[in-house]
Amino acid sequence: MTNEQLIAALRDAEAVQYGEFELSHGGTSDYYVDKYLFETDPRCLELIAEAFATKIDEPKLAGVALGAVPLVAVTSVETDLPYVIARKKAKEYGTAKRIEGRLAEGEEVVVLEDIATTGNSAIDAVEALREAGAEVNRVLVVVDREEGASEQLAEYDLELDSLVTASELLADQ
Repeated sequence: MTNEQLIAALRDAEAVQYGEFELSHGGTSDYYVDKYLFETDPRCLELIAEAFATKIDEPKLAGVALGAVPLVAVTSVETDLPYVIARKKAKEYGTAKRIEGRLAEGEEVVVLEDIATTGNSAIDAVEALREAGAEVNRVLVVVDREEGASEQLAEYDLELDSLVTASELLADQ
């Protein structure tokens, strides 16, 4: 799988949209990457899982709820690696956990995420994982919007690695 194939699949799924959009962190943008369109497209999921698999050395995966759950699930199948799900906050019923799945003290985990803008949702997940005893040094995303996530994650001793950048995704459009 090449970057060009993934970019073409994201565009074919109409996940890249143009207009005036409000982003989750409160800013605005003249383009939007609709994660729900690419995360519900089988071809995109296949390419993302294949690409993530080539970049993973850690023995366990973690997905940020809710957006990265399809990504971590298909990547788990592709790599035969187990995963956990990191919630933004503990649910108020059942086991009331922030981390769902099995996680051992000191276990090395890579966080998978859909889109990085500021990196805040990934940082929330990493903090929950670290509180639960995981060792987390890296966040792997489908699209880096190149709006400060890399720098913000670095403040938490985290490396940001992306499959594609916004510059690549928006080139020639």
